[in-house]
Amino acid sequence: MKVIAFNGSGRKDGNTYLLLKTVLDELQKEGMETELVQMAEQKPIQGCVACYECMQRKNMKCAIETDPFNGYFEGMSKADGILLGSPVYFSDVTAGMKALIERCGLVGRANGNVLRRKVGAGVVAVRRAGSNHTLSSLNYLFLISEMIIPGSSYWNMALGRQQGDVLEDAEGIETMKTLGRNMAWLLKKIQ
Repeated sequence: MKVIAFNGSGRKDGNTYLLLKTVLDELQKEGMETELVQMAEQKPIQGCVACYECMQRKNMKCAIETDPFNGYFEGMSKADGILLGSPVYFSDVTAGMKALIERCGLVGRANGNVLRRKVGAGVVAVRRAGSNHTLSSLNYLFLISEMIIPGSSYWNMALGRQQGDVLEDAEGIETMKTLGRNMAWLLKKIQ
């Protein structure tokens, strides 16, 4: 079984990365194959332009081919589980993560709800406030895509501003570890 994670932060190895890595480490301990995509390493993706070509073509691709989205979606469609991570930008996900959500949601639905019954979870790095709304934004993709969301010991967020600060949030780190274990358990039950 494989879980693919997307770091939607503009910082390649920042707090969001550290939280996703914590979850992925637990999944690996449970025998899961993992992949972490750092969106900041590639060209930014744009939001959906509502051309609806994906609804016509039904070829598992977005008509916009000038950014890495189609590769991202291919990875999602082949994975059993999906993690989406974002820092909080003005009480919501980053623009890049929002673009991924928009296009993934439409291309997935256009192709027979290809994400249906996959396991999905959001992870949020936050300095102070806005984490619940950001987590909800991530979860909405999973819910509309008929995916299954595992819970954890608290909301999937940890506090930190400077790179590495989230590692000092003991409760946040334990929440990520619990999420990883719960996600692995759920994936095994579904399999």
